[in-house]
Order: sequence, then C-alpha cells, then structure tokens
Amino acid sequence: MMKPVPRLRLFISVTFVLCLFVVFQIHKSDLFGKNLQITHQVNNFFISIASSSHHQTQNLTKYSNESDGDRAKQPESEETDTCAGRYIYMHDLPSIYNDDIIKDCRPLIKWFDMCPFMVNSGLGPQVLEHANKTSQVLTTKTGSWYSTNQFLLSVIFRERMKHYECLTNDSSLASAIYIPYYPGFDVSRHLWGYNTTVRDALATKLSRWLRERPEWNKMYGRDHFFVAGRIGWDFRRCSEDSEWGSNLMCLPEFSNTTMLSIETTAWTNEFAVPYPTYFHPKSVTEVRIWQRKVKSVKRRHLFCFVGAPRPTLDGSIRGEIINQCLASHGKCKFLNCNEPGNDCDNPVKIMDVFQRSVFCLQPSGDSYTRRSIFDSILAGCIPVFFHPGSGYKQYMWYFPKDYTKYSVYIPDNGMKNGTVSLRDLLGGIDKESILRMRNEVVKIIPKIIYTKPGLVGPKKIEDAFDIAVDRVIQRVAMVKRMMEEGKDLQGEYSQTRDLKKLE
Repeated sequence: MMKPVPRLRLFISVTFVLCLFVVFQIHKSDLFGKNLQITHQVNNFFISIASSSHHQTQNLTKYSNESDGDRAKQPESEETDTCAGRYIYMHDLPSIYNDDIIKDCRPLIKWFDMCPFMVNSGLGPQVLEHANKTSQVLTTKTGSWYSTNQFLLSVIFRERMKHYECLTNDSSLASAIYIPYYPGFDVSRHLWGYNTTVRDALATKLSRWLRERPEWNKMYGRDHFFVAGRIGWDFRRCSEDSEWGSNLMCLPEFSNTTMLSIETTAWTNEFAVPYPTYFHPKSVTEVRIWQRKVKSVKRRHLFCFVGAPRPTLDGSIRGEIINQCLASHGKCKFLNCNEPGNDCDNPVKIMDVFQRSVFCLQPSGDSYTRRSIFDSILAGCIPVFFHPGSGYKQYMWYFPKDYTKYSVYIPDNGMKNGTVSLRDLLGGIDKESILRMRNEVVKIIPKIIYTKPGLVGPKKIEDAFDIAVDRVIQRVAMVKRMMEEGKDLQGEYSQTRDLKKLE
C-alpha cells in the first residue's frame, strides 16, 4: 500500500506550482497583452497535470491492496451510464475456494506439473523471440504469446473479471453474479486416491456459503454463474455407482446456477466456452496483424493431425486417421504427441503445423472436444469435424450456425468402415470454397481468444470473455422474466443438447 508521506509530498509540490502560477497570472496582461487564448492553454496544461497526478495517486492506492471486486465501477446517472444492464457483481469468496487451491500447484493434476503454467495471471510463461523459427511462426514482438495450459480457464476468467469495465460492488445493480471458484482444480487434485466424500467436501461447503448470502435470495442462484475449467461431465457424478468426478452440479444450489465449461453436457444450465489458446493480445491492431498473417501464409500440407493414438476398441477413429495421413505421400502432416521430443505443449511447434495446413483434423479424444480445435482456428486452418458434439452443438455462442461456412463435416462412421478417403475428399474441395471457409475461420479468431487482463487499447476487442458475459446477462434476464410470469423454467428455456443422439 502506498505510504502517506510520498503522497503528501506530491500534493504539496503540485500545490506549490499552482500557487506560483496564480502569482504569474496577476501580471498576465503585461506579459501576454490581449492574447488570452495562450493564457487559457497554459491554465489547462497545469490543471491537467494536477488532475493526472491526483488520478495516478488514487490508482496506486486503489490497486495496492486489491481483492475481488475492488476495481468496481461507480454507477453514473441513468442517462450516461454505459453499464446499465451490464453490471456484474463478483462474490468475494474466502481464499479456500480459489487462491488456496492453486497455491499448492504440484498435485493439481496427477502425472503433470501445473506450477510453471500459473504465472502471468494464469496465461503461463511468455513465449520469447529467441530464434528465427519463433519469429516466422508467431508475432512474438507484441509479447502476446504464452504457453497457456488448457485447464487454466477459471483462473484466466477471474483475472479478466477483475478488469471488467462494469464490475460493481453494489449487488442490487448487478444483472448477473459471478462466483470466482476454481472447481476444475478442486476436483482434479482429488480424482485419484481420494474417496468421493473428500472430493465433494469443498463444493458442498461453498453451496452452504452461497445460500447464506443475501444476494442468493434474489433469484435463488439463477442469476449466478461460474467457470469450470474442465468438461461438464467432471461435475455430474449424480449417482453413487460412479466414481468419476464430483457431484457439484447435482447439488440443489448449483442446479440453479449457470456453468461455463470448455465442453458442455446435455443440461440446460451449461454452456460451452472456448478452450484458452496461446494468443492473448492487448489491442485490436495485434489481432488484425495476426489475421492478415494467417490469411497470407503458404500452406504446404492439404491436411494435418496433431495428437496421439487411441485404442480402436474404444471406438476411436484416430488409428484410421493416422494410417491415412502416413499413406498420403506428403499431403498430410502428422505430429505424434506420444513420441518423445515432439513436445505438443510447444506453441511454436503446434502453430507451425497448423499454419502450414489447409485442413486440421479434429476427431474426438477423451471427450467430444479438443483444445486443438481453437489452436487450429487461431492458425487460420479449416477444422474437420467427425462428430457434431465436437463443435456444432457446443460453442453455439461463438461459431456460425451454418457449419459449412467454416468447417468440413465427415461422419465418423465413414472412417470406421473405411469408406472415406481423406485425401480424395479434402483434395476434391475447390479453391474458391477453401478461400471462403478460411476467410470465415479468420473472422472467428477474435471471438475465441482471451485477451490479456487489463487495458486493451483504445479499441475494445470483443473476445471470448466478453461474449460469455453478455450471453450470461441475456440468459439471466430471460430467466427473470419467466420467473415473474410464473412460467415453467425447465420446459420453456430448455436448450438440451443430447450429445449421444447427434449422429
């Protein structure tokens, strides 16, 4: 926190200068004659100095001891309030629900050290320009590329919320209420070697904490939302017969809240938001430079696959994809993430493969979706989906409704029975269609990135965070109207997406 002595010295210095200028002004007619315009300009100059110094002093004091919600905007008059209908209230949760969870970062995910990725507000280590290869692949001079881990979305989202322009400390003004909880890391640290009681303990405690808050009684949690950081199924252990995941979304309180997850299930209060990518720009200019780059880059491969094989017995089509890729005589680039040294967490290596490919294959992995979907779109590579649940029924806030505009769909049955030749099918798409799809993919890029927390320049980027917040606000407003009209919420606003029936 700023010490009072420097602040006092600053105030005395500015006051002294102003006093000298007042004396100076007494004789302005002798010095300037009738040229009052110059005098007004000088006046304004000194006033701006005083105002700027006072403003900077306030900011330094304000941010020195910051907690969730401290950067809240003060409401203006109704006529000039640009945040009317957009205010978000962020609960000031006890640290056991967020900071304490990630403080002991080593055991967050078994067999994988998450500690290196916790830096830079969850963006991970910055990718530095240290070789020609890096500068050719990434626009590293902007300082906006990071080795971001796919599971850190809840941390990134919270840091962005601290800088949200319509954050308020007055919950009565809020259109929606954000819960800055890290449920993904809460459950992942207890997935192996712990019983379900331990796994569910913190979520159960949080549900009681929320229920006792005055903000809860307004809509009984239907105006609350949080970010999961993992796929939705990891929080749906609603039966004691299952051992996987937590029972978070089966608790009565959380059955009312909205969950934003990197992959949704079939419930009405879950919505999918993009996985974090490696690119976190701070200006519109950076985004446009990158968009121009990926539109003009030379693509030597017709298609590519970045990933690891999966057992065919599990119904995976990856084996067939890999076989066809290896037999394509150079038309396909395969980066095997199971091979030592391939380092599929390396942003430069991943983005290089995607930038040099026309189409990027996105088969299902451990679940329907993959972080690779968004990395490939960021590279301007046209995604190829094999199941509607991988993209079309997931990211409906972000992707065009007409999936043919930006992607290729190949039903996975054709891959399983061997009737589809990827080389022939993708090679048969004309250049005009490819150009049209790539242009649409490039348009999507600003919507699926998470910008760097803090100021993002004079022109705001409507990124994945902004879209999610706006849609949550819209949804809460709709639910509120339905509650006032006494309508059946489950029946009226149901957007069930039964992913098992999408084939």
